[in-house]
Amino acid sequence: MLFTILPRAAAMRCSFKTPIRSISTLQSNPHIYVFPSSTPSSHILTLLPTQPPTPSLAIGTTTALPPTPSSVTENPYFMRILYDVLRLHAPSDPFVQGQAAAFASSSGSALGSGGMFFPQQKQRRGGGSEAAKRGHAGDGAGGASSQGGAGGGGRGGWIHVSDLRAPPDYGRIAWPEDIFGSLEVDGRGEFVVSDGEEQGRGNWMVSGSYRVITREGILGLSDFLRGKLVERLMEEEEKVLK
Repeated sequence: MLFTILPRAAAMRCSFKTPIRSISTLQSNPHIYVFPSSTPSSHILTLLPTQPPTPSLAIGTTTALPPTPSSVTENPYFMRILYDVLRLHAPSDPFVQGQAAAFASSSGSALGSGGMFFPQQKQRRGGGSEAAKRGHAGDGAGGASSQGGAGGGGRGGWIHVSDLRAPPDYGRIAWPEDIFGSLEVDGRGEFVVSDGEEQGRGNWMVSGSYRVITREGILGLSDFLRGKLVERLMEEEEKVLK
């Protein structure tokens, strides 16, 4: 299902019976706009409301609405921009900073494998059998911090930056397809600063397993990271339109 948004100026013109081209968004993620594609039976999914859309900066295309994992084709160029934005800005995201602080805190022993910290969530669809498939603390499924137990313990390690569409249960790590990448923190919960600029603060590492859409939803970012991503996309769009 889609939501339709009418710009304020367009709404005022309704009384004059002026033709209006509305903007539709996904019901499951109102931050994602939907536009018809030049390809029959296909739609463009994008974070920018620009009309007409810029396909090269779109999240991807879908042959079905609402989109499903089998109907969506990811845009590789968008994914590269997404990962670069995360590399630059994830360490400044209050949500990620909270994970780093929790990793280094005295309660670190209660964190999930890979140093992940989330508030306790209601059990996800699938019940205990699904939850049982998640990595347990110290199972080696996470970054360096998962070796020998969860939490920092004053030794430092890695935390995962994950999609927010399906937060894992307390003490668990996110599904591989929900993990954008990982950041390195020291024993005090501070992001490690690399000598080079390629990885940026926190030695950003892309997971390689992330999928922009799963059965749980599509591209769930924090308000902070989504704002940074939209800013970057707008900058890239200005270059394209020049």
